[in-house]
Amino acid sequence: MSGRAREVVASAEVISGYATYIDLVRPLITGQTVISTGMTKEVDRVSRALEAACAGSTCALVCSGDPGVYAMAGLVFELCRENAVPVGSGPEDLFVEVIPGIPALCAGAALLGAPLMHDFAAISLSDLLTPWPVIEKRIQMAAQADFVIAFYNPRSKKRTWQLDAARQILLSHRAPETPVGLVTSAMRSNEAVVLCRLGDLDAARADMQTTVFVGNSRTFVYHDRMVTPRGYKDKYDLKTD
Repeated sequence: MSGRAREVVASAEVISGYATYIDLVRPLITGQTVISTGMTKEVDRVSRALEAACAGSTCALVCSGDPGVYAMAGLVFELCRENAVPVGSGPEDLFVEVIPGIPALCAGAALLGAPLMHDFAAISLSDLLTPWPVIEKRIQMAAQADFVIAFYNPRSKKRTWQLDAARQILLSHRAPETPVGLVTSAMRSNEAVVLCRLGDLDAARADMQTTVFVGNSRTFVYHDRMVTPRGYKDKYDLKTD
């Protein structure tokens, strides 16, 4: 967490978030009102947070990673628009501050080495909000364009087939030897990092806390580090005397 994020959570009068994320910031909670909801209750907890904020309380809406990357920032603004809540810095406006965090793809990439050094795509495999045909098309296009791909939400207790389906699509465009990195719970106590090949990818090793990194045609592994070259070797002599 950034220093600003810690400061806001500690000073807020109301804290709202998914139960698991509330637990992660529990050391910063010292008597604030807590709005905690379960999975798939995003609209409910954001609505209740907005109600508290519009009533005059300072409210911190807690997300994992970065609030603008598959998280709650967008939903806050959507609900404000749908309910005609003015957002700004005027006396009648609701002041909304989006505090940047470290997204899972950045935390995971740091643990793997440097897999995102060149162009990449981030794709969520959850079809709860996005139809699978749309996701499938995005995977196809990213694979054809030779993007490194970071898959979010690869597998859950109920969604067990999507990562295997994505792997089959990728194998029609990439070699089985393509490096793949799986990072679970990056930078947390139960962190796990696994390197494998696309042809050997075992979907059962992933869950909702896992980010799956699939290299492009030039990605390599060097001393257990996954690296996608930017192209310096094509332009400069990298050997030193």
